[in-house]
Amino acid sequence: MRAVVQRVSQASVEVDGNITGKIDRGLLVYLGVEEGDNDEDLRYIVDKVANLRVFQDDQGKMNLSVMDIGGSVLIVSQFTLCGDCRRGRRPSFSKAAQLEEANRYYEKSIEALKELGLQVETGIFQADMKVQSINDGPVTILLDSKRLF
Repeated sequence: MRAVVQRVSQASVEVDGNITGKIDRGLLVYLGVEEGDNDEDLRYIVDKVANLRVFQDDQGKMNLSVMDIGGSVLIVSQFTLCGDCRRGRRPSFSKAAQLEEANRYYEKSIEALKELGLQVETGIFQADMKVQSINDGPVTILLDSKRLF
């Protein structure tokens, strides 16, 4: 499971002209589910997203998590994070999970973040989405549950 996590001052996702999710201060998370991902991968990503210390404390150091600041999470499914671009010029998505499995883990990640007490907004799985954000910092973190980077 892979995620791109951005600290944002605001973010929103739109599908067919309708806003499906919108947050102010918090994290924008793009989530990609790979073939073979399991509940352990899910726990790793959810724990990292909830507890990443990427928000500034009173001394200006990145020392606080989204939970510490009472921020929100906007989570967007993005299978292209599973793309392999090592060969040729066209990404291969053969390692991306099948639709049903990917959607199941996407939904489970939303529920797991909500169970931690976070306000969670979402995109729509498999929809053509327009995402807007103001990256604060900028701060962008790459997560991989297999710890490949």
